[in-house]
Amino acid sequence: MSESPYGDLDRPPLHEAALRRALVRDGGLWRDVRVVDETGSTNADLAARAREGAPEGTVLVTELQTAGRGRLGRTWTAPPRSGLALSVLLRPRVPVELLGWAPLLTGVAVATAVRRMTAWSQTGDGFLGEPADVAVDARLKWPNDVLAGDRKLAGILVEKVDDALIAGIGLNVSLREDELPVPAATSLAIEGAPLTDRAPLLRAILREFATWYREWTALAGDPEASGLRTAYKDLCATLGRQVNVELPGGERLAGTARDVDGAGRLAVGERAVSAGDVVHVR
Repeated sequence: MSESPYGDLDRPPLHEAALRRALVRDGGLWRDVRVVDETGSTNADLAARAREGAPEGTVLVTELQTAGRGRLGRTWTAPPRSGLALSVLLRPRVPVELLGWAPLLTGVAVATAVRRMTAWSQTGDGFLGEPADVAVDARLKWPNDVLAGDRKLAGILVEKVDDALIAGIGLNVSLREDELPVPAATSLAIEGAPLTDRAPLLRAILREFATWYREWTALAGDPEASGLRTAYKDLCATLGRQVNVELPGGERLAGTARDVDGAGRLAVGERAVSAGDVVHVR
């Protein structure tokens, strides 16, 4: 990335030292926060660090991601400093059969942080004044796409690397219509968010994530006792809708999305699916 980070005053750079001061605390989840100007994929970079023994709570953020990947191998690109592209390294001590909740937990954290940060008058990370209407009604499409209306606001990709998980997040913040990678995408700016400053958004996402993650892991990954399943269902725009699901192997399933079960699977009609590409039928 050759251009000056201050060339676009609407898209100032993130400051690594300030983020560390705000997020890295004794006894907290976040152990290290790094910001790099450019990389191919924060997930790939952090996976390499995980194999070298990097601790849980390592965070990698980039101002420009050139080879970002979404679910099903889809690409995810954006101009420099127009969004948040980050990955976090986790080593959850929960039963293997409950690890499928990690992507859903990440979605809950992102959607909740976006809703909170666009719903109140703010000073820094604090909330002042009377509650306002939610400017960006962030919802989740199963399993973890973050939507504003029917358009995609953020993508999430969680990958297993040995005994670790790498959770990657890509949130569109200040992208304009002519910068969107696909017409079905959107950004906080396009949706009229009163806040498009990436630093407080990043802090809010990581703090929300830490809260949910600590509760979930403390209760051995139990989605009921931790409240995660209830929170997810409250945010899930897929439930109650007619959907088409393209399953691995090319099979297609159509029906009403009825529930998200205790394993994080989507119940469509009488069948529960653990993986698939969901399309909301208009």
